Amino acid sequence: TRTVEKITPSEKLLDAKAVAKLLGVSARTVWRLSDGGRMPRPVRLGSLVRWKVDEIDEWIEAGCPKVEQRGIPRSRR
Repeated sequence: TRTVEKITPSEKLLDAKAVAKLLGVSARTVWRLSDGGRMPRPVRLGSLVRWKVDEIDEWIEAGCPKVEQRGIPRSRR
């Protein structure tokens, strides 16, 4: 038998379209903000890209400050 863990509301993940709806912008704008390090980093699940709803909520409550983007420099992508 397979056990399924329940996901609490703070652990929910949003796709770009759902984040865009929360922010009142287009999904393309969400990708631009993410690529520019101006919003919380997404979680990658294979080929899927999602954002943690609690991180997005905290970011919005803080006034949407620029978030430092760590990882591979743009020239190496």
